[in-house]
Amino acid sequence: MTNSCKIAVKQLQVGNFIRLPVSWKDHPFLFSSFKIRQQAQIELIKNLGIEHVFVILDRSDTAVLTPEDARSRKQPIVDSNLDKLSEDLRQQKAESIEAHKSLRRQLQKTEQHFDRSVAMIRSLMGKLRNRPLNAVNDAKELIHNICEQLLTSDKLVLHLMADAKNDDGIYYHSLNVSVLSMLIAKELNWTRNEIELVGIGALFHDTGKLKVPTQILRKTSPLSQAEQNFVRQHPMMGVDLLKLADNFPAEALPVILNHHEFLDGSGSPKGLKEPQIDKLSQLVAAVNTYDNLCHSDNNQKARTPYSALGYLYKHYQTQLNPQMVGRMVKMLGIYPPGSIVELSSGQYAMVMSVNMSQLLLPRILVYDALVPKEQAPIIELAQEGITIVRCLPPAGLPERVFKYLNPRERVSYYFGIDS
Repeated sequence: MTNSCKIAVKQLQVGNFIRLPVSWKDHPFLFSSFKIRQQAQIELIKNLGIEHVFVILDRSDTAVLTPEDARSRKQPIVDSNLDKLSEDLRQQKAESIEAHKSLRRQLQKTEQHFDRSVAMIRSLMGKLRNRPLNAVNDAKELIHNICEQLLTSDKLVLHLMADAKNDDGIYYHSLNVSVLSMLIAKELNWTRNEIELVGIGALFHDTGKLKVPTQILRKTSPLSQAEQNFVRQHPMMGVDLLKLADNFPAEALPVILNHHEFLDGSGSPKGLKEPQIDKLSQLVAAVNTYDNLCHSDNNQKARTPYSALGYLYKHYQTQLNPQMVGRMVKMLGIYPPGSIVELSSGQYAMVMSVNMSQLLLPRILVYDALVPKEQAPIIELAQEGITIVRCLPPAGLPERVFKYLNPRERVSYYFGIDS
């Protein structure tokens, strides 16, 4: 339980962590809870006509003044211009609100592209049995357009997308694996042709599951040995489906067949070893494993993106290409979009996006009970002098914080262009 007490403003000292007892719109500070860093901030609080505040003792660097010390203490001299400081703070606050609106606009635009891509995948998967040539042509167009955007922008931002609908899991997964694989391929300086090949291979990597009965895919209890063996055949079933389309690139077929193969021979369906697995398949295997770790199924509980990356790095050293895993970790950042974090200010936040040219400056949505959700501050960590203390599982959040931050059950990414 947070140890807080109500005190008179005149008892405040620099280093106290406080919570203001007024509406967020009625003060100039970015947050309603913050650590006092200069005497001028105390004077500003006095000028607001506030007589009492709440001090969170275990987040404070200094103790509060006793009433006796506060009465006997000389009035500190404040050199700074309080009007200017107040105006600067209000300007910062206005910029934060505008940044939030701008990010919301970026997210909405990115989600529109994402939703159109998911709809296209749903459509082409439906065509695969009866009109395979059309399905592959549609996929080639989608992958070409994504590749064009990736290669022509130097201001890529990886955004967190909205949750998948119950029946769309395979489409979200396919798009997620495809986009992340293409992003990593770009970071590895692969050619345009290789980026498009890994993209289309990843897009179709799970098509064999279209031949797996729905009741098995949606089963919530552990699969029987026979069911497990049947599901493990989906890579070969996917290749059989795609052989119906003679316009599917032959160089991408190994991705369909080998995306569950591991370098040490422990994968399936054939137990291949590293020399037998092409680099496109090695990349998709790494991304596919990460994405599966982030999502629950009948055999495992979903991990947070932060936990999934750490688990991948630690437990798949002999199974996955370490260069590709390392590049994925670097690309997603220490705290990938979707991560729930606790800040050095004591607040909770969710990582919303990572600027791929500034990985140490993720944009985070901060919980503040006194700030309306639609105006919740979106901040860049380094600019505010705030650090991340730890990553948290969403289930560990208080209910009010969970509803405010709205963590995703299915973490999906899509890229946008930073404005």
